[in-house]
Amino acid sequence: MSPTWQRAIVVGASSGIGEAIARRLAALGTRVALVARREAELSRVAGEIAKAGGKAEVFVHDVADFDATSALFDRIVATLGGLDLLVYAAGVMPAVEESEWAFTKDRQMIEVNLLGAMAWCNPAGARFEAARGGTIVGISSIAGERGRRGAPAYGASKAGLTSYLESLRNRLGRYGVSVTTVKPGFVDTAMTKGKPGLFWLVSPDRVAARALGWAGRGCTGGFVPARWGLVAFILKLIPSFVFRRLNF
Repeated sequence: MSPTWQRAIVVGASSGIGEAIARRLAALGTRVALVARREAELSRVAGEIAKAGGKAEVFVHDVADFDATSALFDRIVATLGGLDLLVYAAGVMPAVEESEWAFTKDRQMIEVNLLGAMAWCNPAGARFEAARGGTIVGISSIAGERGRRGAPAYGASKAGLTSYLESLRNRLGRYGVSVTTVKPGFVDTAMTKGKPGLFWLVSPDRVAARALGWAGRGCTGGFVPARWGLVAFILKLIPSFVFRRLNF
C-alpha cells in the first residue's frame, strides 16, 4: 500500500465499507476526514480511531446536498493541509417490491450512489490533475453489470458509477492519477441485513483490504470476492431474451 496517503477523505464513513476503509487508513497513519450524514456514528468512528492512536476529523454532510459539496471539499482539504486520496463509499438500497414503482426511492439511489460520487470526485479529479498525482476509489457493485428485474434503479446507479469511474481513469491516467473501481457482491452490512438469498457474503473489512490493496498498487480494481468476476462474465454472455426470463 502506498505510503504517500498522508491525507484522505472517506465519504460514507459512518458504517460499512466506508468505516472499514477509514479505520484501515488511520491505522496506517493517514489523517482521515470522515464524511457522512449521521453525526453520532461519525463521532463514534472518530473516537474509536483516536483511541487506537489514529487521527480523524468529522464532517457532517448529506451527499445529496450537491450545492454544499464544493465548499465542504475545499474546507476539508484546507483542514487536512492537502489531499492524497478520495474514497467514495456512500450508498443506499431501499427495499423495492416488484410491483412497486417508487420514483422517490429511485431518485434517492441515483442521487446518493451516482450523483453524489460525481459531486465529490469532480473536485478531487481537478485537484489531482493539477497536482499530477492522487488516488480516487469508488465502491460500485456487481449489481451494475446487468439490468436485473429486482433492482432497476440500484443497478442503474452502480452501472453509471462504474462507467463514470472508468471515464475518470481514462481522463486522469495521463496525469499520474489512479482511479480504482471496487465491485463487491453481498457484503455483511445494514444494507443487506435480513435480505433473503444471500451467498458468498463477505465482511466490510475484507472489501476495505482489497480496495486499498488495489488502490495502493495503482490497479483499476475488480470484484470482491474475485469469483464474482466469472459470474459477471457469464451474465454478459446471456442473450437479453433469455436474461429477462431469469428470476433475479
